[in-house]
Amino acid sequence: MIEIVATGPLNTVQDLGRPGYRNIGVTACGAMDPLALRTGNVLLGNAPDAAGIEVQTFPFRVRFSQSGAFAVTGADCRATLDGMPVPPWWTAEAGPGQVLELSPPLKDARAYLCLAGGADVAPVMGSRSTSLRGGFGGVQGRMLAVGDRIATGMAGGGFLPKGGFGVVPPAMAMKDAFPVAEGGALVIRALPAGEHDLFGADAERFWNQPWKISARSDRTGYRLSGDPIHPTEVVEMRSHGVVPGVVQVPPAGEPIVQMSDANTAGGYPKIAGVIEADLWRLGQARIGSLLRFVPATHAQAKAVEAALAAYIADVHRTARLVSQALAAMA
Repeated sequence: MIEIVATGPLNTVQDLGRPGYRNIGVTACGAMDPLALRTGNVLLGNAPDAAGIEVQTFPFRVRFSQSGAFAVTGADCRATLDGMPVPPWWTAEAGPGQVLELSPPLKDARAYLCLAGGADVAPVMGSRSTSLRGGFGGVQGRMLAVGDRIATGMAGGGFLPKGGFGVVPPAMAMKDAFPVAEGGALVIRALPAGEHDLFGADAERFWNQPWKISARSDRTGYRLSGDPIHPTEVVEMRSHGVVPGVVQVPPAGEPIVQMSDANTAGGYPKIAGVIEADLWRLGQARIGSLLRFVPATHAQAKAVEAALAAYIADVHRTARLVSQALAAMA
């Protein structure tokens, strides 16, 4: 059990989402950086889809009511436990009454607090993720508030060394698979979508210019600022299903990238679709960040997915070896 001591807007309980209900208008929700949540759960021996806390406004503080292991992943938020530093991408043990504090990160947007056994809130449609628009899931379908108490499930992890242990952050461990463009822009790989060719010469400008994430962005979608692009002629389109990663272009000509709380349907023309393996990087992009879209092939997308799978497998292996070594010493 933990108690929320300090929090800000938009901090919520999230897991990997609730797929399978888009046909009735229910968005999947889930972590904006699913890789960070999954890694934290693996470090703790949780199920990969166990619920954790997504923190995007700081400072954030929780008090542990009883002893329990935790992991902090995602943005480096200079975490401390009773004032003692906790490294990023790290798992450790907290004692009764100890306070974990997450401070504003110097880069990246979201930190994830995973708890041994997972955040034990009532599942809705098979998921514990919070839908703020729908008002369900998580803690009463709302943002976390001071005084909220969150129980944890049955812990399934192994032994932890004194002081804990961690892993190399994915951006560093897989820097060859996730490059950064000159000037610090994120390189986001995407496939041309259904209406790509309707944009004529503007389609080339979509790929060649940098785009900035505007302040009008949220978990539903990132609105991008740049030189507007338009179809060569006005197109009347019926609403069609959309998913996270779809890049739509409204009449104003500035694209919108659908994110974790993506709309279930929309009628704007689609110029591209971000490959799934790059969505975690978008989830960590801050307001004002620059993006460059790069055309990808299906083969390239599969290769990046393989790199992510290898990283998670390595985290599994590390956690297992640490636990086995400590068990042998016990």
